[in-house]
Amino acid sequence: MSNQHMGKAVPHDSAAKHVTGQAIYIDDIVLPAGHLHGYVSMSPKAHAQITSMDLSAVRTSPGVAAVISATDVPGAIDIGPVLPGDPVLADGWVEYAGQALFAVAAGTESEARAAAKRADITYDDLDAILDIETARAQGSYIVEPYAITVGDAQAALAKSANQLSGKLAIGGQDHFYLEGQVAVAMPGEDGDMLIYSSTQHPSELQHLVAKVLGKSSKDVTVEVRRMGGAFGGKETQAAPVACQAALLATATGRVVKVRLDRDDDMMATGKRHPFHVNWRVGFDADGVLDAAAFDYLADCGYSPDLSLAILDRALFHADNGYFLKNALIRGFACKTNKVSMTAFRGFGGPQGMLGIEAVIDDIARHLGIDRLDVTKRNLYGRDGTRDATPYGQRVEDNILPELIDQLEASSDYRQRRTEITAFNASHSHLKRGLALTPLKFGISFTATFLNQAGALVHVYNDGSIQLNHGGTEMGQGLNTKVAQVVADEFGVPLDAIKITATHTGKVPNTSATAASSGTDLNGMAARDAAQTIKARLAAFAAEQLGADGENLSYADGNVLIGEKTLTFAGFVRQAYMHRISLSASGFYATPKITYDPATRQGRPFFYYAYGAAVSEVVVDALTGEHRVLRADILHDAGRSLNPALDLGQIEGGYIQGLGWLTTEELWWDGEGNLKTHAPSTYKIPAAGDLPADFRVAFFQGENREDNIGRSKAVGEPPLMLASSAFFAIRDAVASVAGNRLNPSLDTPATPEKVLMAIEDIKQRRDTEQ
Repeated sequence: MSNQHMGKAVPHDSAAKHVTGQAIYIDDIVLPAGHLHGYVSMSPKAHAQITSMDLSAVRTSPGVAAVISATDVPGAIDIGPVLPGDPVLADGWVEYAGQALFAVAAGTESEARAAAKRADITYDDLDAILDIETARAQGSYIVEPYAITVGDAQAALAKSANQLSGKLAIGGQDHFYLEGQVAVAMPGEDGDMLIYSSTQHPSELQHLVAKVLGKSSKDVTVEVRRMGGAFGGKETQAAPVACQAALLATATGRVVKVRLDRDDDMMATGKRHPFHVNWRVGFDADGVLDAAAFDYLADCGYSPDLSLAILDRALFHADNGYFLKNALIRGFACKTNKVSMTAFRGFGGPQGMLGIEAVIDDIARHLGIDRLDVTKRNLYGRDGTRDATPYGQRVEDNILPELIDQLEASSDYRQRRTEITAFNASHSHLKRGLALTPLKFGISFTATFLNQAGALVHVYNDGSIQLNHGGTEMGQGLNTKVAQVVADEFGVPLDAIKITATHTGKVPNTSATAASSGTDLNGMAARDAAQTIKARLAAFAAEQLGADGENLSYADGNVLIGEKTLTFAGFVRQAYMHRISLSASGFYATPKITYDPATRQGRPFFYYAYGAAVSEVVVDALTGEHRVLRADILHDAGRSLNPALDLGQIEGGYIQGLGWLTTEELWWDGEGNLKTHAPSTYKIPAAGDLPADFRVAFFQGENREDNIGRSKAVGEPPLMLASSAFFAIRDAVASVAGNRLNPSLDTPATPEKVLMAIEDIKQRRDTEQ
């Protein structure tokens, strides 16, 4: 295989279309005359029994073609992706404000909206659980609490020379994808249904649409060319909209589009899970951990959705990059009357890491040691020492010590620490903070069966190639990377390859494009398909051209056969004329992974991705406002398949993480209504929030596992690099009291929370004095 394209900074295949408005999204599809628009009416109640629902006035409203409620669903009502609990339309009661009640199809969206307002619905209110602590107090859980253990944490805690305890409340986050939830349902003959959906999981959506229609998967086809962002918010959350569109299309026999506006989207769809982390740790005089006990309490919302897998991953990452000899890590999946929380970039891992980073931060300040030194002393070891995770996987590829040393030097960490200490001593109102945080992120679906992928490659007899695979493109550049793989297999230019829409009729039974594994899985599957075709071509060359089929070489649009050179197009034309199949499917299943949910031990991850970041901030002690002055990132992407795309993922991940940890605040009122449901009240980072000095570099190395091109996944891990900014803010707040006291600061660290933390630490300082 030639390496003409892999490893090169190739532009995203749709880059020009993105910036010129030519990229076609679901809402841009030209629909046939007579199509309808759907609207979904949502509950204003967080928890109530529906005592009556009179929709007669809705049905007689102008332009209305159909109205459906739970009683009109021909198949199953529940569309829970793993466990039951997610009705496509409310059936007798509602469990969160924003839950779908009924759906209307009309000639225009405004007609459907106006009609929905005429519904006459009465409720009997029920008690609502709206926060984690209430859920814990009442024993309201999705499943019973469980734990991952190693050693004897309680005994080791009792013997520890030093002990600390603490807690951290971690806020949720809205996905705020640019393209909202949208689906088009096109009914066909024999009850078939074609769905265009903005989804990360076409196969699951296919299955769920078939389920609510009372059909089988063969009767439903799902197609996805691209999404306008997803971040996990279209893994399961795209299904209700698609199912509702399909139900309306079945009821009317006409094409139906359902598209949520921003307010409805934010109220109806799941978020990153809010967490509360309570911890108690023991450590020696150097800050080395002897024992750790963690309670991770996740606000799962009203239904299971993916919460159990997300809580698993949070617990798997409660160690981050640190060796825990004795640990008790408990997980609590709290059931509340909020929208069901769901997948979000990192899938619980970021919340898991934040807990132990808070521990490292507090230990350092308690002992009067720089947090970087405490970080380095607690890292996993190498060469078979201090390398076992609490869940039993060995950290065999640990590069964090070397990576951190490089970043410490390149960022001038020690010199800047000295300068910041001097700055804070001479400034009473502006305070600066600095922090370096590492990350170790496991790559693979924690549900082992999902670690598989398929692909379909057609080589046409003119030498052009059509590529299809089970992954979905959401702006991350997956299609470009997989095309690079196939182009290098055949030694052809990238423009010889046509990337086609993900389609359940071409590649079946696909896994979601999630867990940062899209390129790992689909790149290997596409390579397998290409190599199948190449094996046939080698046999053809040996039989018909008298060549050594094992020594064919593909490069620069040519095929070298012994001393003879043929164009790729000419060669495949000859093969076609000799009736050689030029089409193949490919398949890949991730090796080495095995995990026992009963014992919570095994190897859930194929490998780890690593990174570290240094952030420097300035905080206004009078207002709590803050800004990131400089960020230095060193990230491990293995042997990058496409440095340009990976750089974008690293930069974007840091900024999205920065928003989660500093500005993006979700706020529900006392009735369970989300009040931050538009950009007017929910602040995502803007261009002005980027660090003024932003430095990103790749750690030079390769994946020791046989991954595609020896690369490493880069979708989710960089998000947690932004934890350095949060702990830099804590550092700045702590400087108000001479860096002797640990700040009480939760996420997101909004100016209000930072100001309250400053006032709190001032009071504690003054009390001590």
